[in-house]
Amino acid sequence: MSLYRDVAVVLRTHKLGEADRIVVLMARSTGKVRAVAKGVRRTGSKFGSRLEPGSHVALQLHEGRGELDIVTQAETVEAYRRTREDLTRLGRAASLLEAVEQLAQDRQSSPRLFDMLVGGLRTIDERNPPIVTGAFFLKLLAVEGVAPELDACVGCGEEDGALALALEAGGVRCRSCGGGRPVTDQALSVCRAVLGGGLNAVLDLPEGAVTHEVDAVATAALELHIERRLRSLKVLHDA
Repeated sequence: MSLYRDVAVVLRTHKLGEADRIVVLMARSTGKVRAVAKGVRRTGSKFGSRLEPGSHVALQLHEGRGELDIVTQAETVEAYRRTREDLTRLGRAASLLEAVEQLAQDRQSSPRLFDMLVGGLRTIDERNPPIVTGAFFLKLLAVEGVAPELDACVGCGEEDGALALALEAGGVRCRSCGGGRPVTDQALSVCRAVLGGGLNAVLDLPEGAVTHEVDAVATAALELHIERRLRSLKVLHDA
């Protein structure tokens, strides 16, 4: 078995046997990896709490013969202490982790996706802006090349007048083309800003009707793309 090192974020964990745990990792150079952390559930484990979901860690691993590698060393890079002590932060972080797990490909390097995830987790820990989840989902879709077309009608290219949200068609539709559901101009403007490079200004928006609507639009677009509901959002909505 070959030994390798990488930095990673723990996306998800589940128990294996009496003392071990399988960890699903988003590693910067290696991509999505599944690995076994042996003895991590025992009192006094050398890994301690370093391999919990959302942990940003520097790892040493042995490449396994099957699908599972083996974690041999783990050191914390960023602890995100405020996130671990705040239910709202935890919910938002969990939604980012689940979204990345759904989109990342096994053992396909994606430094951009990894860096986006770390940036999102860091933003939640430091600022916890209300719109961070929706903005992250939209940016994820842009990286995948499947962001909704929000600047003009997907049917005829019309940019003026009222536009309706028609995600199944790929974006928005004008009245002449028909279809879709209502969406406010304010929410569309914020979504366009996120996709057009204005993320920092958007993150300063206070929580309100617009941020909630943007979250709903972004979530619907992401869930349509991955063809499933995000379970972690229930935790966030219940927080």
